[in-house]
Amino acid sequence: MNPPPPEPEPSGPSLREKPRRRLWQWWLVGLGGVVVVGVLLARRHEASSAAKAAGARDTGKPQPVVSAVARTRDVPVHLAGLGAVTPTSTVTVRTRVDGQLMRVAFREGQLVKEGQLLAEIDPRPFQVQLEQALGQLRRDEALLANARVDLRRYTTLFSQDSVSQQTLQTQRALVHQYEGNVKADQGTVASARLNLTYARVTSPVSGRVGLRLVDPGNIVHAADANGLVVVNTEQPIAVIFSVPEDRVPELLSRLATGQTLAVRAFDRTGTKLLANGTLLTVDNQIDPTTGTVRLKATFPNSDFALFPQQFVNAWLMIDTLRGATVVPTAAIQHGVNGAFVYRVQSNDTVQVVPVKTGPSDGDDTVASTGLQPGDLVVVEGADKLTNGAPVKLQSREPGPAVGGSGRDGGQEEPAGVAPDGGR
Repeated sequence: MNPPPPEPEPSGPSLREKPRRRLWQWWLVGLGGVVVVGVLLARRHEASSAAKAAGARDTGKPQPVVSAVARTRDVPVHLAGLGAVTPTSTVTVRTRVDGQLMRVAFREGQLVKEGQLLAEIDPRPFQVQLEQALGQLRRDEALLANARVDLRRYTTLFSQDSVSQQTLQTQRALVHQYEGNVKADQGTVASARLNLTYARVTSPVSGRVGLRLVDPGNIVHAADANGLVVVNTEQPIAVIFSVPEDRVPELLSRLATGQTLAVRAFDRTGTKLLANGTLLTVDNQIDPTTGTVRLKATFPNSDFALFPQQFVNAWLMIDTLRGATVVPTAAIQHGVNGAFVYRVQSNDTVQVVPVKTGPSDGDDTVASTGLQPGDLVVVEGADKLTNGAPVKLQSREPGPAVGGSGRDGGQEEPAGVAPDGGR
């Protein structure tokens, strides 16, 4: 018999690789099971939390809230704009004559009065020029006096027919010539005296001097570009700010009737009142690139709270709402149907009350409809409330009171007020 043929070797994976592949499959199945179990547990926890929250609402558990009372006060309506402080006058003091700067008579940053001495130029060259001009004047005055004596003598001789008319006319012309010389000499003397006066540099305006631009000992010229020092008038001082162009007709109508519109200047953050002033004028054109018009207000600045080129927030008061009902701004909530508040009822539940808001001032916002003075409104804890939910009133932690006097008291001002007064 012939021996049986040998069995062919398997062409697929070896016997060692099969257990390894089977092990990886089991690992993947186990990981998928862990993920599924985690998702189920998370959903069960969410459902349990929702059920507990619903149960808490159903059981009527009161929610702790902080409330405030709606009250009545006068609320100013204002326009707000960004502006910069501008000196009433800015003068670069320059010498009007050439010479050596001998002395500086001011301290940097000093307040000076108009006409106060600031610097001295070497006066000796101008004194010499004055002496020369005076000498020439006296010489020509003497010649004029002598020519007038000759003219009187020639006039007498001409009446006696002793001199010709031409001689008389020549002498009269000589007198006129000397009179012209004397006039020119008088102008030269006045010019020399004026230059001597210009050797003392005085302040043309009252204000505050800046940093010294030239040190004593330098030769200064009238054509120097930088000058000696800059003087800024800071009392009074101005603020230039911008408001939207659509408010221009209202402003012009009020100014045309002679009304004095108050302006308040606040710091960069809009929280601190710096100064009170009045509107001075409105620019004669609108900036087409920004759609705004520039306004200029003036401030006494008696305490120097405003400084040149300082950035400020300017508030222009255009009206006052008398006896308006106000609530803390924190009490105003916003929904799909507009603004509303949670009013606390006598049975310690809250009611959703739609309100129409008006201008804001400080921490307060005008509620023109929906509320009456004396109503309690929720200012903290409103995010967990629904209409008719029971509440438990709590006192506010120590700190600034909600619904304070705000800008009416002239104290520090809170930020976040609508730029146009909430209109």
